[in-house]
Amino acid sequence: MTDISTAWSAVGGDPALLPRVSTVVREGALQARLPVRELARACVGACALAAAELGARRAGLAEVPEVRLDDGAIATAFVSERHLLVDGRAPVTFAPLSRFWRTADGWVRTHANYPHHRSRLLAALGVTGDDPDAVASVLAERSSHEVEESVYAAGGLAVALRQPKEWAAHEQAAAVARRPLVESARLDTARARVLPPLDGTPLLPAAGVRVLDLTRVIAGPVATRTLALLGADVLRLDPPQLPELTDQHADTGFGKRSATLDLAADRRTFEELLATADVVVTGYRPGALDRFGLSAQELAERRPGLIVAQLSAWGAYGPWRERRGFDSLVQVATGIAAIEGAASDGPAERPGALPAQALDHGTGYLLAAAVLRALTERREQGYGRCVRLALARTAWWLTNGSRPGPEGDVTYEAPDAWLAERDSALGRLRYALSPVSFTGGPVDWARPPGVWGAETAGWGG
Repeated sequence: MTDISTAWSAVGGDPALLPRVSTVVREGALQARLPVRELARACVGACALAAAELGARRAGLAEVPEVRLDDGAIATAFVSERHLLVDGRAPVTFAPLSRFWRTADGWVRTHANYPHHRSRLLAALGVTGDDPDAVASVLAERSSHEVEESVYAAGGLAVALRQPKEWAAHEQAAAVARRPLVESARLDTARARVLPPLDGTPLLPAAGVRVLDLTRVIAGPVATRTLALLGADVLRLDPPQLPELTDQHADTGFGKRSATLDLAADRRTFEELLATADVVVTGYRPGALDRFGLSAQELAERRPGLIVAQLSAWGAYGPWRERRGFDSLVQVATGIAAIEGAASDGPAERPGALPAQALDHGTGYLLAAAVLRALTERREQGYGRCVRLALARTAWWLTNGSRPGPEGDVTYEAPDAWLAERDSALGRLRYALSPVSFTGGPVDWARPPGVWGAETAGWGG
């Protein structure tokens, strides 16, 4: 079942706290053949309850604050990148070469939003320039699985469309299915620093928590954006040679500071940051950061009590563990695109997509929930933890959940109530508010996003 009790259990929450959660149901929100609305509600609900629980513990409250979920706020936040306006300009969410293509035997989806991925895709296909017609002509003559393998070998991103049964028989699907939705393990035997008690309003459960954010794209940044909302000092670090997409950074950069750091050339700065960090969140392929001494175990050895949160597309296991991936590609591989295509108004054989990048957003909120619960457990037990999630595992949960029937009689409303505006260094921003809501908690971020990589790699005041 894609419900909050499953998500709450996955992050180790006490089921006795579930009655603290109430929901405003809005029909039509995140409408799809699969239970996307229910998955979104579950992930946000687990995150909000984890925040309320940690806040109550740190503030010495007798009771955990009530959590209020609103399908409208959740649906708006799950497409936050579509609601973003920068000085009235709407962002471009997918590049022209990031799309579905016909192949000789079916369909393939490519991802070429970043320049280096686009150049590798074109090189693998032997196409010069960005002409979509030339790409279409080449792909039409090749099989989808041949394209998948050749583009991957060239360091690009292309995934063949699979039916649910085809994915279920795949070795990677079997590896994913054997793992829990949220993996968690104690890291060390050294006791961590104790976070000071909280007082004042709003209640900021993560106040004083230092988070090193080594994530990119949507899922990881959504998690750290949420921790920033809850009071954490979040410092995002990116390689200087890999600039983030400007609009993507604007959407997920609320509450954070952004700096660049070459881990190979400037290890001293990273080690100084790590020495007082509470959480490190990574969003690169499993093993990609190990050569810098950034495996969970190595980090914990240098910073006892650290919480390490790891996110990947396909999981840290199975034959695809080292492959790059994004939400749109995971939807295609796991049968989601085939399921949603069958429910679309177009030709039955044409693939479809979820109404939001729900694997990214859902996994992001679930990752934040896992970090918050790890902070609560660390407060009570004194030890660091490693938590690990994968988009493909979230997809397995979604596709193997049952489809609930209609609920409630409240209709989905226009999203204006869940949008806000403010000035920033990037211009006048319209943006989606966070759906993480509990009594006494924050309603907006303390600061807007700044220019990507423009700040010093150091902690705030």
